[in-house]
Amino acid sequence: MTDETGEPTSTDRRRVELPGEPEWPVVESRVEYETDWFLGGYDLVEQPDGTRKRYYWAELPPAVVVIARVDDELLFVEQYRPTIRETQLELPAGIVEAGESFTTAGARELEEETGFRPSSTALLETVWCSTGLLRHHRGYVYAEGLEPGNRELDSNEFLTLRTVPIDDAVQTVREGSTNDATLEGLLVAEYDGVLDE
Repeated sequence: MTDETGEPTSTDRRRVELPGEPEWPVVESRVEYETDWFLGGYDLVEQPDGTRKRYYWAELPPAVVVIARVDDELLFVEQYRPTIRETQLELPAGIVEAGESFTTAGARELEEETGFRPSSTALLETVWCSTGLLRHHRGYVYAEGLEPGNRELDSNEFLTLRTVPIDDAVQTVREGSTNDATLEGLLVAEYDGVLDE
């Protein structure tokens, strides 16, 4: 189901449109916790053996991760993550706003976080994340042809820009502290060959 802007919607106020009909009957779906950032709840599901079980989930809005190329280097941000109490080296990333595509969101987030605007973007991959618990869709966008733009950090973003040579990127993030989205984004870009050009 979509609204007048084409953005996915659902009757229980969640922001994620789930793919297809459930293979196992959903007896009840309940939102138990709701914030501006995420929803938490469960689905009471009838399993193949006839038993019923509550499958708990947290739902986050879709996100985009940007693999941004500057000549023979990639653009990263260093960011302290209070949830794990550690500074991480990450690819620029953020939430896909209502009505945006992954590529549009990627270009916007790249400019907001780094101050660079891409002349071209390409969607490399979309995935569902941590599907044992989360309802969270993520897109990986490749960006190049960076030009100066306007950096507009959110009130909770304290980011330091850093570039890393393409040939060293995977090793650099594996040796330091990073997140799943950064490592996955680099591997997808490497596999697709966009970093070889």
